[in-house]
Amino acid sequence: MRVLGVDPGLTRCGVGVVEGVAGRPLTMVGVGVVRTPADAELGHRLVAIERGIEAWLDEHRPEFVAVERVFSQHNVRTVMGTAQASAVAMLCAARRGIPVALHTPSEVKAAVTGSGRADKAQVGAMVTRLLRLAAPPKPADAADALALAICHIWRAPAQNRLQQAVAQHTARARTPSKGRTA
Repeated sequence: MRVLGVDPGLTRCGVGVVEGVAGRPLTMVGVGVVRTPADAELGHRLVAIERGIEAWLDEHRPEFVAVERVFSQHNVRTVMGTAQASAVAMLCAARRGIPVALHTPSEVKAAVTGSGRADKAQVGAMVTRLLRLAAPPKPADAADALALAICHIWRAPAQNRLQQAVAQHTARARTPSKGRTA
């Protein structure tokens, strides 16, 4: 499985591609940051993020895109920018028919470090260890993008089984039993 992780942000949008399957060593395929100038008009920044993500999709051809789910923050301006960058990533993937998964920061931290309250340094250290890198990716947005991809690779099989079980249960519940009277 090849996953593009996206840590959305208007100034720095982390991107990282990881390949592998749950239970086996994972491989980093690429990591980077799509940057936009803070003083540029919002529309131009969103177009720059789109172009950057499209370039990553063209180059790495992921099977899935994992995006950090926007969570409530005290700074409305920050959360709006994050949400806008997140929407661009989802749009780029959807346009190509690539499935998108959203993971909360605490889900990603728990998957990678074992604690949903891990700090950025702990996430970076575990990403470095899990992908057998010489040093943590810089800036932290890049490491976070790799962590998102790792989280998705590890969580996707269980999520798929759960979705299939729910679908089967729902289908059985809708099918009338033989011998039942209304």
